[in-house]
Amino acid sequence: MRRTAVFVLLLLNMDLQVNAADKTTTSPAQASRTEEKVKTEHEASGTEPPVTTSPAFLGNLLVVPMDGSHWVGMKAIAEEMGRRGHKVTVVIPEISLKLGPGKHYDTVTFPVPYDKTFIDSLTSSYKVKMVKSFMVMLNTRLLQLRQIVLPFIRVTAESLLFNASLISHLEQQGFDALLTDPVVPTGTLVGRKLGLPTVNLLRTIPCSLDMKAAGCPSPPSYVPIFYTRFTDKMNFKQRLVNTVMSCLEPLLCRLLYWHFDTMAHQFLGEDVGLAQILSDTDIWLLRSDFTLDFPRPLMPNIVMVGGINCKVRNPLPEDLESWVSGEHGFVVFTLGTMVSDMPEELTSVFLEAFRQIPQKVIWRYTGEVPHNVPEHVKIMKWIPQNALLAHPGARAFITHAGSHGLFEGICHAVPMVMLPLHWEQADNAQRLASRGAGLVLDIYSISSDNLLLGLDEVINTTRYKENIQKLSILHNDRPADPLDLSVYWTEFVMRHKGAKHLKAAVADLNWFQYFCLDIVAVLVSVVLVSVVLTVKCFKLCLRRVRAKRKLD
Repeated sequence: MRRTAVFVLLLLNMDLQVNAADKTTTSPAQASRTEEKVKTEHEASGTEPPVTTSPAFLGNLLVVPMDGSHWVGMKAIAEEMGRRGHKVTVVIPEISLKLGPGKHYDTVTFPVPYDKTFIDSLTSSYKVKMVKSFMVMLNTRLLQLRQIVLPFIRVTAESLLFNASLISHLEQQGFDALLTDPVVPTGTLVGRKLGLPTVNLLRTIPCSLDMKAAGCPSPPSYVPIFYTRFTDKMNFKQRLVNTVMSCLEPLLCRLLYWHFDTMAHQFLGEDVGLAQILSDTDIWLLRSDFTLDFPRPLMPNIVMVGGINCKVRNPLPEDLESWVSGEHGFVVFTLGTMVSDMPEELTSVFLEAFRQIPQKVIWRYTGEVPHNVPEHVKIMKWIPQNALLAHPGARAFITHAGSHGLFEGICHAVPMVMLPLHWEQADNAQRLASRGAGLVLDIYSISSDNLLLGLDEVINTTRYKENIQKLSILHNDRPADPLDLSVYWTEFVMRHKGAKHLKAAVADLNWFQYFCLDIVAVLVSVVLVSVVLTVKCFKLCLRRVRAKRKLD
């Protein structure tokens, strides 16, 4: 029951996409649209000209992003596409958490039926006030899901989808493709309405809807379901639980996305569901990599781009660079943006452990700063996490096991102490721990002693560093950088108006045909008929032999 409840809560981690209303405004892009213009401008400014991988083709890309942390990877693609000379239009609300204008893309903004105060109150209620009780956290999340999050997602999605003037404006722009995150599938429905080939960028969709839509086989014998915390090597009991969970996933999908099925019917005027619309996706850019996730069957139109945010684009500030320098190195500590505060006894646990290690500690924390902070502990409301992990002095990474942080840790070969809070984080942590690149502690029962032991183990036991270095080498040894790969496949879809040749015909089959049950039925019938005829012939021959013997 607990695992199923946690399974439902993944939707909360998929930060809210804000879409809405009637009026549109467009901000001018600063990137050039032709190679000649770009070259002239950058020669005048003395900066490096943008890379254009295909000078003969400069396309027109529509981006409908999700707000929050999901915007990080999508913004990187939008910026790079614009830098290479494509026209990129990002549809964003007037009020949002992190969405905003960029240097190399246009923005189309639209009004929303709430103000910044409402967004602040929403995010404040959504943030976690850290408590030492899993069940308190779980009950809080369920209440937020039912009363706040799902109604907000539904209202904002309807505000965009049924905004006739905005949809008409987008229809007139002549886009070549759509880039979106389908976890909140507003962009997916917009792409269907405009008839655009679609590129999806995501980590996963709750209830494995992405794998089902793409037609990827998911044998429960060795493909663990998220939220079970299983590895790909399961005993009988684990395979039983995994199989039951996989059978329940379609029900979970209906519970989470039924309102989008209704919206799809109203918005598109078609009797079509979300799963069928997602099956028309041309390319899936999956923020995954087999150095973290377990090997599993994938379709040709699924491209692994885990670590898309690993490249360090800005060096450390000079003051921070000088502070982290030292003989013993430093530890990076962050529990993500959704942990706003901790009880005093929990902060004391961390501070007491940090006092006993020689390494400096950089702690991202937005709560009230304790009075007894050691001199070698620096508490900041924001830290350049990726740049810190790339620093040669980084000795360990204390993390809540979010996918962005884990890939950054793998990319830069920093062993980890993982304190998963909720959602898929426990699965992420278990997967990395199974590789021997970190260890998992329970934050709801943590003490300064076991935190100290954990830090000492990952810092001073060489096998953790050796294992994470092996993973880092494998992760970074690829034919193309994840960002370049994402841009290539987005350009591919734009050039060829889709990638139909990479999509399997599984979407055209019903479940009876997919499992070849009709073939099995025919074969069983043939065998049964053959057996019956053989038995009857044998009986007939036997009767005739007996009759002949009687006559003789």
